Amino acid sequence: MKYARVCLHSFGYELPPNVVTSADLEQQLAPVYERLKLPEGRLELMSGIRSRRFWDPGTKPSEAAALAGRKALTASGLTPADIDFLVFTSVSRDMMEPATASFVHRSLGLPEHCQIFDLSNACLGFLNGMLVLANMIELGQVRYGLIVAGETAEELIRSTVQQLLTDETLTRKTIKPAFASLTIGSGAVALVMGSKKLHDTGHHLVAGACRSHTRHNDLCQGGQNSEQETLMSTDAELLLEKGIETAAMCWQAFLQESGWDKESIRRFFCHQVGQAHARQLFSTLELDPLRNFETLSVLGNIGSVSAPITMAMGIEKGKLKPGQRAALLGIGSGINSVMLGIEW
Repeated sequence: MKYARVCLHSFGYELPPNVVTSADLEQQLAPVYERLKLPEGRLELMSGIRSRRFWDPGTKPSEAAALAGRKALTASGLTPADIDFLVFTSVSRDMMEPATASFVHRSLGLPEHCQIFDLSNACLGFLNGMLVLANMIELGQVRYGLIVAGETAEELIRSTVQQLLTDETLTRKTIKPAFASLTIGSGAVALVMGSKKLHDTGHHLVAGACRSHTRHNDLCQGGQNSEQETLMSTDAELLLEKGIETAAMCWQAFLQESGWDKESIRRFFCHQVGQAHARQLFSTLELDPLRNFETLSVLGNIGSVSAPITMAMGIEKGKLKPGQRAALLGIGSGINSVMLGIEW
């Protein structure tokens, strides 16, 4: 996957208004902690996540995505009429049918000729959306397109806390698969991409690589139970091991596809799961951890929003400068990995 005609125009993102700390969640789980004799501060210590953001009650994924999409459009200087393609890429969605993209399309006032659909691939959805859009731009089918994601973690957290409080059979061992759910946060991000031929922004998508390791698709699974509650179960230790293994395969393919030397990459923006995951990833790939820009401690794991919102915030803070190379490193349930190279 090599690209010669694809430009990144502008990001937009929206942070939910409500900050919920790991200590806040542990306070809600105080009866469980007391019964199992779990130490306070365990959640932050294990994950490195001090806080995450939640939307106000009733906020829909499409509403969050539209907030970010509107900001990305404004920053790009384009009008809604310029957008030929819209893809919604979150794990969260408004409903089974119609596509959540249809609500974003209507909210943003995008034109009738704009092709829309949802794309779902766990935490990799946004990066997959970038590849789909890039391919269409490279083929000359699309002038400008918009990728959006709006993750809403509130129901997952509420259901997880409720389940842990009511399950009297829990032990220190059986509670482990639920802890990953408590690291999830909410947020929204969007990105406008377009044809270099029409407007060269100087920010180019250069190459991408992907690898799938689906023999391990049972290590992190989520959905609704018979009571219509959203729950997720994760074998965090094995998921880390197999996820890093998949990323290592993808990294070698990425270096070959891009033709880059790893030392030439100035900044990394990763899907963020936990501090142990980040340390192990950079150790395995033999990368400088000081080049990794993170938002994990204050935003948690925001699913498909994590890597792109981290890049958007890093650019905003001047962590990626014109002329520098960056890599988006994604790992998601399935297990899948996508890595993208960008010359900024």
